[in-house]
Amino acid sequence: MPDIKARIVSHGAMHCDLTWLLLKPMSTIADRHHTDLPRPWVECPTHTVLIDHPDGRVLWDTSCPSNWEDHWKVTGFQDFFPYDAVSEDQLFDNALHARGVGVEDIDMVIMSHLHFDHAGNLAKFRDSGAKLICTKAERDGAFGIDGMFAGAHLRADYEGLDFETVDGDTEILPGITLIEAPGHTWGTCALKVDLPNTGTMIFTSDAVYRSESWGPPATGAAIVWNNLEWLASVEKLRAIAERSNATLVFGHDADQMRTLRTGIDDYYD
Repeated sequence: MPDIKARIVSHGAMHCDLTWLLLKPMSTIADRHHTDLPRPWVECPTHTVLIDHPDGRVLWDTSCPSNWEDHWKVTGFQDFFPYDAVSEDQLFDNALHARGVGVEDIDMVIMSHLHFDHAGNLAKFRDSGAKLICTKAERDGAFGIDGMFAGAHLRADYEGLDFETVDGDTEILPGITLIEAPGHTWGTCALKVDLPNTGTMIFTSDAVYRSESWGPPATGAAIVWNNLEWLASVEKLRAIAERSNATLVFGHDADQMRTLRTGIDDYYD
């Protein structure tokens, strides 16, 4: 097994109505101007994963942009997902630099999908030489939207970038496997990393938002492109996790994030 280290990098949190992440009966979605209404307004953490591999340094996702308020304004989502719980140290560039890494040090960026809270800093890699990877379904869907945005896909995040695409579950490097898990978007994927000491970790991104989403039974959310595909993907990941005795890291689970090793010198190996 290759000598791999995975560092979970916390980039603070957005806030949002819980309904976006977890469907509850009789709920109506609120925005940040109406958080006093009787609906849960919750932390929605965002993170990336730095993976040191013998064949190169890999980054999983790129989190939210520092200029989110203006950058997201065209979508209207700045009111529904304000990125308002982030320190200067947690902003993308600063968090990487604190770990001794710059954009120029990344060899490969694997995107779980191209929503604006995951692709928010992707344009920084335009001339970096890093290989950009996503699923073919996600690339085709994201580039096929009409206008400047569709839902949480914002063309300015990925317009003009060249992606190497994969179709189906694919081992990207020895011990690092992309798992297609559509439903949240056309081509959402999870990342399976086999570590020599920790064992297998699966980073679900938005294929599974939270532990409550995982269940069982699995519980859906408001932002899902195809509910049947989403449910099939959750059960696919469950089977893989059970076979590999994997530790799962969910996409936006504030309680779980507080239990993970996210310090500057922390890693899983």
